[in-house]
Amino acid sequence: MLVVSLGGSPSQRSRSGVLLDRSRRWLQEQGVEVVSYQVRDFPAEDLLHARFDSPKVIDLLQQIENADGLLIATPVYKASIAGALKVILDLLPERALNHKVVLPMATGGSIAHMLVVDYALKPVLSALKAQEMLQGIFAVDSQIAYGEGSAQAQLAPELEQRLQEALEQFHSAMARRPKPLDPQLLNDRLLSARWSI
Repeated sequence: MLVVSLGGSPSQRSRSGVLLDRSRRWLQEQGVEVVSYQVRDFPAEDLLHARFDSPKVIDLLQQIENADGLLIATPVYKASIAGALKVILDLLPERALNHKVVLPMATGGSIAHMLVVDYALKPVLSALKAQEMLQGIFAVDSQIAYGEGSAQAQLAPELEQRLQEALEQFHSAMARRPKPLDPQLLNDRLLSARWSI
């Protein structure tokens, strides 16, 4: 299995990044390959000028095409998702998430922003035709404590449990999803089939 992880925070130190890092490590323990991207990996000029032919955007799209699932996390800015993340999603073709399982996540300063997942992030992912979108996770900033030095970041026990349950659902959903048929294989099967009336 292959998962693409996409982080929406432009900051190096990011709570939404902590959620993605925890998720990546858990999935790798289950034998899942995870390819990680952050919005800061993309050249700002390519995003500003909506360059669909940007090598980094093309690379992301190719990885998504091969992936079984997408982990996506964003900080909440002005009661919505990160603008740079929205720009990246806008550069993907309409059916980019077809046949993908998606786990959306967001972090924000207060519980008042918890609906960002449902009302700002999920509609964009639905427009990209995500096959199965899981409930998602919202974490208040106070539930995530950065680790100092080499220490690992700490999650509040309740958040840790919700993340674990969401990742188990995500992994199960990817394992049971039907693989899309290659159109050429289907065509070959139809041509070589024995027909009788």
